[in-house]
Amino acid sequence: MKQGKRISVVIPALNEANAIARVITDIPEWVDEIVVADNGSTDGTPEIARVNGAKIVRESERGYGAACLAGIAACRKADVIVFLDGDYSDHPEELGLIVDPVATGACEFVIGSRVTGNAKRGALTIQQRFGNWLACKLMNGLWRTCYTDLGPFRAIDARALRRLGMQDRTYGWTVEMQIKAALLGLTVQEVPVSYRPRIGVSKISGTVKGTILAGTKILGLIGKYALKPGWSPPASLR
Repeated sequence: MKQGKRISVVIPALNEANAIARVITDIPEWVDEIVVADNGSTDGTPEIARVNGAKIVRESERGYGAACLAGIAACRKADVIVFLDGDYSDHPEELGLIVDPVATGACEFVIGSRVTGNAKRGALTIQQRFGNWLACKLMNGLWRTCYTDLGPFRAIDARALRRLGMQDRTYGWTVEMQIKAALLGLTVQEVPVSYRPRIGVSKISGTVKGTILAGTKILGLIGKYALKPGWSPPASLR
């Protein structure tokens, strides 16, 4: 627990056998629950994660957002939910930087910014840097936010997360969360975080197809919500 709050970490994973044990091992002991949302791994990732103390949930539908949603569903008692990639590019030992502002009530949502933090040479591809810059510039212009990154390392108050009514099941997960947080007026902070080259090959930025699909989805979501200025969650989620 942290500041009396129950902390759950969700790790969406697809074929991360070479990295997942390191990720789990570096997570601080005060974390109450580690959920690995396996997205159809064929290399033993879930078995390795289980041996290292994680709870395993399986999501057969491929997609980053689908895996995250499956992980959230397994966090039934969490006060704060953290999202962390399974490829060891994020630094799990920096979890306190992400969690503390939410656990203390200073804000509802924290995004780890690789752009303002310490991203090692080669950790962010040219297309990632450009995509982050463009998406954040559009969101900041449309909704008067101050985003610098779409970083996957993030923490959010569990009640606030339910209010967002997250739906995206593929590449638009992070940007959907940031847009809805702005539309609902959540209190948001960015904190600088470290970032290193991932172990293995990215399923998104590591391929031309993945890069194009991700970029199209992200820009499409921004356009969709820009044209729906009156969006609000269903009454059951407020």
